[in-house]
Amino acid sequence: MRTRRLAVDQYVAGVLAGNRTTLARAITVIESDLSSDTELAAEILDSLLPHTGKSRRIGVTGVPGVGKSTFLDKLGLHILRDRGEKLAVLSIDPSSPVTGGSILGDKTRMEKLSAEPNAFIRPSPSRGSLGGVAGRTRETLLLCEAAGFNNVLIETVGVGQSEITVRSMTDFVLLLLLPGAGDELQGIKRGILELVDALAINKADGSQLERAQLARADYENALHLFAPGAGGWTPPVLLCSAVTGRGIPEIWDCVLRHEKFQVENGLRAENRREQALAAMRRMIYSELESAFRHDPHIAAKLPQWEAQVRDGRVTSFAGARALLSEFRYPRPRKS
Repeated sequence: MRTRRLAVDQYVAGVLAGNRTTLARAITVIESDLSSDTELAAEILDSLLPHTGKSRRIGVTGVPGVGKSTFLDKLGLHILRDRGEKLAVLSIDPSSPVTGGSILGDKTRMEKLSAEPNAFIRPSPSRGSLGGVAGRTRETLLLCEAAGFNNVLIETVGVGQSEITVRSMTDFVLLLLLPGAGDELQGIKRGILELVDALAINKADGSQLERAQLARADYENALHLFAPGAGGWTPPVLLCSAVTGRGIPEIWDCVLRHEKFQVENGLRAENRREQALAAMRRMIYSELESAFRHDPHIAAKLPQWEAQVRDGRVTSFAGARALLSEFRYPRPRKS
């Protein structure tokens, strides 16, 4: 049963007051696929936009099993207790390609952090969105900023080299790696390594410590093959243990150094302007696809062309051209 929607000013007032229940309800509207919620979502975002842009935007990515949720639990406690700052964690959970459902279990793995009054954890299903984030992650980030969370951390699904979308909505991207699990070989490949601002080898404790140190040396050597990032920033390779807490403060210090570096070189404001433009373009593509699929002329002809392509009677190229032509220049129906 759908929860009753509030008025726009109620959502806005609640978010600005830092009311986590209202914030969660506003995010639900933003994530909704219902056409009746589209205008409401736009009005909420328009009203809150002047109150956004003041947080650190941080992405944390890495292969499944690297310990992202446990790491964020420990990092979040450091931010809250040792630095006295608020934070929101947007955790993206993979959706089933069969049922579309998600477990949304990351919040349970951040057991200590979820009990903190100055932390807000929002798990969201990816629902088929590519790039390791959900379709409305950027908009959710803006709502959290308006609610006064001065650190917003995005935990991606964890799909490896293709997980780059988080770069287009954050200021700092941290790549978590495992010691001695074959990840060192990825250090000579381009891809996500060219898009991150720091690498951290997690689980660097006990018998794994020596392997982690060797992996760090491999990555440091590999990074020398790449040109420095914007402004000359070279990603450091750090060691940490989400279980013992080793290296967690050093990682946060790296985030702060990078923030200072960006601000002093005028990179942060420019990056965010480009990210806003990229978000608009993605929204245009998404809306065009939706308009295509819901067009009555396309709906009438799509099954016929799909059947011909499936049976090998026409090429996929020809089918796509025919449908796009119908979408752009629909023939008037006979009365």
